[in-house]
Parts: sequence; C-alpha cells; structure tokens
Amino acid sequence: MTAVTRLTAPAPGWTAATDVVVVGSGVAGLTTALRLRASGLRVLVVTKAMLDDGSTRWAQGGIAAALGEGDTPEQHLDDTLVAGAGLCDEEAVRVLVTEGPEAVRRLIATGAHFDADAEGSILLTREGGHHRRRIAHAGGDATGAEISRALVEAVRADADVEVVEHALVLDLLTDAEGRTAGLTLHVMGEGQRDGVGAVQARAVVLATGGMGQVFSATTNPAVSTGDGVALALRAGAEVTDLEFVQFHPTVLWLGPDAEGQQPLISEAVRGEGAHLVDADGTRFMVGQHELAELAPRDIVAKGIMRRMRETGTEHMYLDGRHFGAPMWEERFPTILASCRGHGIDPVTQLIPVAPAAHYASGGVRTDLRGHTSVSGLYACGEVACTGVHGANRLASNSLLEGLVFAERIAADIVARDRAGKLTPRHQDGAQAAVRVPLLAPEARAEIQRLMTRGVGVLRSAVTMAEAADGLAALTAEPADTGKGEQPQVETWEATNLHLVATALTAAALLREETRGCHWREDFPDRDDATWRTHLISSQQDSLLTTLPQEH
Repeated sequence: MTAVTRLTAPAPGWTAATDVVVVGSGVAGLTTALRLRASGLRVLVVTKAMLDDGSTRWAQGGIAAALGEGDTPEQHLDDTLVAGAGLCDEEAVRVLVTEGPEAVRRLIATGAHFDADAEGSILLTREGGHHRRRIAHAGGDATGAEISRALVEAVRADADVEVVEHALVLDLLTDAEGRTAGLTLHVMGEGQRDGVGAVQARAVVLATGGMGQVFSATTNPAVSTGDGVALALRAGAEVTDLEFVQFHPTVLWLGPDAEGQQPLISEAVRGEGAHLVDADGTRFMVGQHELAELAPRDIVAKGIMRRMRETGTEHMYLDGRHFGAPMWEERFPTILASCRGHGIDPVTQLIPVAPAAHYASGGVRTDLRGHTSVSGLYACGEVACTGVHGANRLASNSLLEGLVFAERIAADIVARDRAGKLTPRHQDGAQAAVRVPLLAPEARAEIQRLMTRGVGVLRSAVTMAEAADGLAALTAEPADTGKGEQPQVETWEATNLHLVATALTAAALLREETRGCHWREDFPDRDDATWRTHLISSQQDSLLTTLPQEH
C-alpha cells in the first residue's frame, strides 16, 4: 500500500483558541458542551460531519433508566452486571443507574420529547437483558433522532458555543509537562479554516463515537472510523476492552456482499413481542435462555450464528407479522419504511436478519469523572470505556452512559478550572507527533475484509493470526509520498482504522476464552480464574503493547 507522511505541529496553517474542545456531536459531546457553557467556559464543538449528524441520531430503541413504577436502580444494576459477563465496574454501573433517572429528566427539560400516554406518563418498553420495562423511546423508533434534535437546537440557541463542522480530529497537542494543550484537525470545505490547523485548549473531551467501520458490515455510519481511540493511542493514553465488540443480532440482511452501514432492526421490536425463527418457522431461542429472544445481545447473536451453521443458511428471520399494520406504522415507522425500501413488508413477511458489528464496549480508559491517563484529556460515550459495559453492553445503556458521564465530565472540568488545575491558557510550545505514516485510501477496504474474516462474530487463533499478518503487511512497504501528493481525510481514516484494528486484534488474540461478545471457537468456555481481568493497550514510540491489568 502507498503511504504518505504528514506534519501535525501547529506552526503551519490556521490556529484558534478556546477553553475546552469537545470532539463529537452525539449525546455525550453536546451534553458536555451545554453543561460547560452553562458554567461560563468557552467551548468549541468539532464534528466530523454536520452538527446534527452524530451517531446518536441513528439510535432506534431508546434510553434505559429506572423510571417505571416498581423499577429501581438496583434492579437496573443487576441486569447490567449480568449482561457484562463479570467485567463491569460495579461502582461505574451504580453511578449510571442512580444518576440516570434525573439525567433523563434534565434531558427532557432541555427539550427532548419522549413518547407518553394520555396522562403524560413516559411510555416504557423492554429490550434484551432487561427484566422490566425501562426503555424510554421517542417517535416510536426514532429516539436518537429526537435526542439529537433537542440537543442540537439547544447548542444552536447558544450563540457563544462555537462549532466547526466537517472537521477530522488528528492528534493531541501537549505542553512540556505532558498535559493536554489542544489538538490538530483537518477542516474540509470552503472557509477561513480549510486544511490542517490547530486549536489550543485547556482541556479536550473526546466524544467521537465508535469504530464500526473497521468491519465490512456495520450499523455505524461511514464516519465511525475509530478516530478518537486512534488519537488517544498516539497520545500515549490507555485503551481497554477493545476485544469486546458487540454484534447486534438483528440487522437487516441485504445479501452476502453487503458492505457499509446496514439497516438496524431495533431490539425493541423483540421487546414488543416479535420472534426469531428459522426458515421452518421454529423459534430457536426458546430453551437457550430464560428470556428467549430477549436474552442479552451476545447470547442472541451466538444463537443466531449457531442456527445458521446448523441449517447451512446465511441468515435467520424476525417474525412480527402478528403486530398488524397499525402497530408497525405507529410504533416502528422508521424500521417499517427501511424494510419496505428494501422490498420487505414486515406486516406480511418475515424479516431476514443476521448479526453485524454494532457497538464497541471498550475504548479509551477513563475513571468515573471521564479522566483518561493523559492529563486534561477526557473521553465520553462510545469512544470511552468507563467500565459500565464490561464484556457486553446491556441494550439502551449507551445513550444513558453518554448522558450521565458527560455531566460528570463537565462538572469536573468546571471544578478544576475554579481550582486553577487546568492547563494554563497560553501554551506557545505545544507539540504534537511530527510524522505519522498514512495508508492510502484503498487500504480501508482491505482492513475491513481482514477484520470481517478473522475477527468477526466467530474468532480463533488461526483466523486472527491471519488478520494480524494482513494488517502488518499493509505497513511493511516504505512510505512513498510522491511529488506533490497531499494527505487527505481518506488517508487519515484508513490509518486510524488500521491502528484500532491492530489493537483490537492483539487484545482478542491474547484473551483465550469466550466471554460476553468475545467468542473464541478454540476457547469456547469462560475462564474466570485467568481472564476475569481487563486488557490494557497503549502505544509509545509507535510500539503497541497489550497487557492484562495489574491488580
């Protein structure tokens, strides 16, 4: 593969300055920005696409919180710990479930409208792994879009929140003491800030979303290329639990060669009573788990894969024909339109489904206030690993996690600012990594092919070693910049995907057991004696290491 090199020091190009840079426009990023502005800090929001095009808007099912009669945070905690397969940080989960209900109410006060009954009470549904109805939803199956709308409107209503759209974050700037001093980014499009430039800041909050595009088929949008995790690794920050990639069990099957973002069939469809069946109409999840189709996602995904193997087929089916047209139209209008757009009518037909990459349970390692291992660098949302999800995320906990920990990050930054503990305002000597080899854009497809074949739902030492060798081969040739060749967003995305794919594969190879959404064919059993621990990856001087957490 051809490679190019780039300069990331802030000297060339444009520069800007603010108190805090928030990278990402999903629920985590925008909530952080709003809370910081409410405390008087200057905030710059950087988003890779448009402000209203964050990953949050793709969320269908809803946001989980103990809001219903008879439900309690303790019950929510229990369900989360079970789903996490022994690797959740119980303290982090307790923070999530106890602070969650009020955080949702503050979101409603911000302007988000959830589906409610005639008396105004929030309607709640169930999803996999939940023993109670605790999923609040909006627009039937458009919860993420409604939350995004409300937060975007609130940000746009505050003229003091500066926004840079169509900007790809590159690398962290640090001062002489190694503290965060800002970041570099590449702004696309016309304007005074085109090209590579730098933003000096006293703190940086990563809320860049996931890395689903590391696989050929995913529910993630095209911009989910692991940019935040890659930046953190290059900055020397620790990342953890990368091997735990959740494959959503019910993604609309569009054929064996389907690539890119795939239509999601929300777990809420099963929560309302749809059944998983094979071609003969047999409900194969019955008897595999007490919750059948509503078992945690890793169990359902494995059940589907097993049945596909047993029957020699490429997909299973979701049967919601008994709902009838009115329910499909009122409760799941987005999914109904998506299916019909692909020639399938769920009112009268079975929906072909198969697992696809959906959510990264791991990410940049943080504490309960969002701190990473680099001073002044915070992470929140899917890019972060707070310890809430463990080895497998409980359905609809992700929006809640982004909301709760965004508020905690904002509170911590404000407190540190008032205590004089943030990086000083002027850091003229701030530095970033100087030269980074970039892969050519066509490497992206090869990375996705290697990862899908070797590190997908089913993994083994043989398949992952093949993937690791293929990834290493992509950087084996010397860099060739060529005359006049310029770095592009596509080259940076390919390079970021390569780094996170390499780290993910290393962790998955090291963990010799099956746990949560990490399924080893050669090590089919869970091994608490050896592997009830986290794997932590870090990079120094381009050398990536992955080791078990020290206790």
